[in-house]
Amino acid sequence: MSSRRDFLSTLAAGVTLSALKPTWSLGADAPEIKSSLNGPIGLQLYSLREYGPKDLPGTLAKVRAMGFREVEAAGLWKASVSEFRSALDAAGLKSHSAHIGFERLRDDASGAIAEAKALGATGIVCAWIPHKGDTFTRADAQNGAAVFNTFGKAAQDAGLTFGYHCHGYEFVPSAEGTLFDTFAGLADPKLVTFQIDVFHAFNGGADPAALIEKHKSRVKSLHVKDRKKGVPVKPGSAGAEDPEMDVPVGTGGIDYPAVLRAAKKAGVAYYYIEDESKDPLGHIPQSVAFLSSVKV
Repeated sequence: MSSRRDFLSTLAAGVTLSALKPTWSLGADAPEIKSSLNGPIGLQLYSLREYGPKDLPGTLAKVRAMGFREVEAAGLWKASVSEFRSALDAAGLKSHSAHIGFERLRDDASGAIAEAKALGATGIVCAWIPHKGDTFTRADAQNGAAVFNTFGKAAQDAGLTFGYHCHGYEFVPSAEGTLFDTFAGLADPKLVTFQIDVFHAFNGGADPAALIEKHKSRVKSLHVKDRKKGVPVKPGSAGAEDPEMDVPVGTGGIDYPAVLRAAKKAGVAYYYIEDESKDPLGHIPQSVAFLSSVKV
């Protein structure tokens, strides 16, 4: 998962928008996405990381034209925070959530909070707890919870929410059940909420619907993406081993009606499509079509 960490770190450096040449026209402004869910369907902008740094305004215009009104930030795509916010506003998009890396939250809490607020976000999410190699340990879970409790208090004092995004490596046995259970018990529920990445939870050996049901109102958002049918699950896996494992939502091996029923019952507020395949622009509209039509 170093690529996501590197992405968030590298794109913190600002360049002017004048250096970014639009390559997409705005196109038709599609109607806002509607569904039977109890919260908006948004797009995690990490999905378009190959496009956004080259053409910020054009990429965001494309997002709007696909029917999105909500996005979740993941870095600034080589823009300054003010430029990024201006581009969001120009595209008619809101970013109520921003992903920011662990080290930044630990070492520069005030800067992370200021960036999120400048983007118009009401919450911050962290998607990775550092650990050595492929092995996530009890000590890693304890360290992550301690850092997140500290940052969560700072975020709360600043009027923001804070959440942890599961990544699959946590779903290995521990005295409490799994190391995700260990972490969840140590992280103060008043300060640390959860964003369940459905793909990563399933890929790491968990039942996403049961996970949502267990943590109920603590689950504030989902990352919605599907996993290719027939690929064996390896408990503790952190991310897809092959981009081809990421398929449009509703076409893979995850029981999405069950996941979405659990999420709706739990009161999940935001549903962010994230596509990490080689063809996000082809997959995302298919995922939108499924989520717009499924009844839960």
